[in-house]
Amino acid sequence: MSELTIQDIIETFHLEIVAGDEWTHRKITTSDISRPGLEMAGFFDYYPKERVQLLGKKELTYLSLLDSKTRRERFDQLCHPITPAFILAHGVGGPPELLELATARQIPVLKTPHQTTRFAGMLTNYLEGQLAPMTTVHGVLVDVYGVGVLITGKSGVGKSETALELVKRGHRLVADDVVEIRQVAKNILIGSSPKILEHMLEIRGVGIIDLMVLFGASSVKDNKRILLVVDLEVWDPDKLYDRLGVDDEKMKIIDSELTRLTVPVKPGRNLSVIIEVAAMDYRMKKLGINAAEQFAERLEQAVMQNTVIEEESND
Repeated sequence: MSELTIQDIIETFHLEIVAGDEWTHRKITTSDISRPGLEMAGFFDYYPKERVQLLGKKELTYLSLLDSKTRRERFDQLCHPITPAFILAHGVGGPPELLELATARQIPVLKTPHQTTRFAGMLTNYLEGQLAPMTTVHGVLVDVYGVGVLITGKSGVGKSETALELVKRGHRLVADDVVEIRQVAKNILIGSSPKILEHMLEIRGVGIIDLMVLFGASSVKDNKRILLVVDLEVWDPDKLYDRLGVDDEKMKIIDSELTRLTVPVKPGRNLSVIIEVAAMDYRMKKLGINAAEQFAERLEQAVMQNTVIEEESND
């Protein structure tokens, strides 16, 4: 899981600091946010104090109707020492009681010009992505015909060279060498590149190249959902490789399963074209068109027909 601080959301959403600019290093530990409605009325039994607290016009208008003593009591309970931050929507300023108590407990108060509901959705999506379970995989991630293809294999098998050929054929590179993978939901894995390696590709004998500079912005992509894994391995003449594709091989990353293909590598095989076809075939299978199953059905029908003909001739 990535470490996220208040400063990260300030920079991402261009939030204005109303108070507590020296405490923006506070960590955010959950992707859930809180809009304290019942708390404003005095019900704190289930107050999620560990969440970022978002206050909109509704909450602030209600508070303005309370007397100063009651309003201070509400904010005294809201400003818990583990609360990461308060964010005020619609660009409104903070009530004096909130600024005073938040400052006393070292909680930053921020504001955004966005509407409350809109900003809540934006912030929740961002936090879910950043705080999702994460792992790293040695490989290359390419967007091929809209399918996120993770190319894996031992070092030197030709992953980066294959990715370069795919980019030349109009596809987009997401990450080379190290792929950061976040599970944002069950069976939904999003891959991206570490910041230091963005848009970079390593080609042995040439070195590091910047694909955005060489091929333009359309040759790269910041992140992509991974749908298919293509594992490249050196051709083993003693190994039996799948020639029909009827049985799906699976690969587990974090808690999600992905379809995996093992592609043997030897001179004369055009790996980029093979991966293009694999991506197109994956899309067709999702649409309900499975060539392997159709072939198996035709073969079974042919065998049954020949059996009937043989039985009739014997009679």
